[in-house]
Amino acid sequence: MLALTELGQRLRQERESKGLSLEDLQKLTKIQKRYLLGIEEGNYEVMPGKFYVRAFIKQYCEAIGLDTDAIFEEYKSDIPSTQTEDIPQQLSRVRSRKEIPQHTKGVSKAYDYLPTVLVVAGVVVVGIIIWVIAQNIVSDKNKEQANQEAPNSEVQQSNTQEETNETTAKNDNSTSEDDQSAADKKEQEKEKAEKEKAAKEKAEKEKAEKEKKDSGKQEYKEVQKTGRSATYALSGTDAFNLEVTSTQADTWLDVKNGKGNAFFSSILKKGETKEFDLTKETEARVNIGYSPGVELKVNGKAVDLPFDSSKQVRQVVTIQYQPAEAQ
Repeated sequence: MLALTELGQRLRQERESKGLSLEDLQKLTKIQKRYLLGIEEGNYEVMPGKFYVRAFIKQYCEAIGLDTDAIFEEYKSDIPSTQTEDIPQQLSRVRSRKEIPQHTKGVSKAYDYLPTVLVVAGVVVVGIIIWVIAQNIVSDKNKEQANQEAPNSEVQQSNTQEETNETTAKNDNSTSEDDQSAADKKEQEKEKAEKEKAAKEKAEKEKAEKEKKDSGKQEYKEVQKTGRSATYALSGTDAFNLEVTSTQADTWLDVKNGKGNAFFSSILKKGETKEFDLTKETEARVNIGYSPGVELKVNGKAVDLPFDSSKQVRQVVTIQYQPAEAQ
């Protein structure tokens, strides 16, 4: 076990404080677990190259909510700089090929392909032999089976006819009972479906009326925007309901009120939606670790994220709420 660097110890502590395992972080960042472990242990030799070290550390920081620029500045002595790596082996290979005499190249290439040609030819011949043997075996078995079945075909046909007649008689006796049972079941299912449909339509109608009523007065406007954080003011409504949905990938989600009390602080799975009733709060802070594909709704109405998610992966949205009755 390698000794942890100061950077690796900081990252591991921050990850564990979020309740994330290396498997969780692998799903968030799409970085293999052994590279994540190499970052924490300061074992950069396992990485594909120095460029990947810095790129992987950046994704690691963004996934657990750390400021990448600050981390790179604070631990720059622990992070290797990116430089073009030497390729002496490739140059050596180029020189060796140039030194090969021109008149021997064709002969050498032919000898290189000879073993492969022989192996392929052998495999083809063996395959043909096996196929011929298999065809002969199948043909013999079919002939033997036909000879065995011929004497019994008439008896089997007679038994089959008797079984068919018995089955038909039984089916005739039970048809009326089955038809009545099926009709009753179909009627019950129809009534149940109609009740469920009516209840669903009623709920949707009530929800639409409430949203329509609130949308006429609700106002959601930007107050401040800086870095990766933005503040919005919500007013003109007596409700503050927040929905967060992740449609593309798993993401870290942290939702707190103005006092720092957490409503949710964990992984939001792909396709999952979390709903929060914040009507009694005056402020909510939404920290999104991986914003591509994340959708926000306030009181059932979709609102845009403050930044382009392709450029700003991690985003922090603060919503200040003032109820309509207090205005």
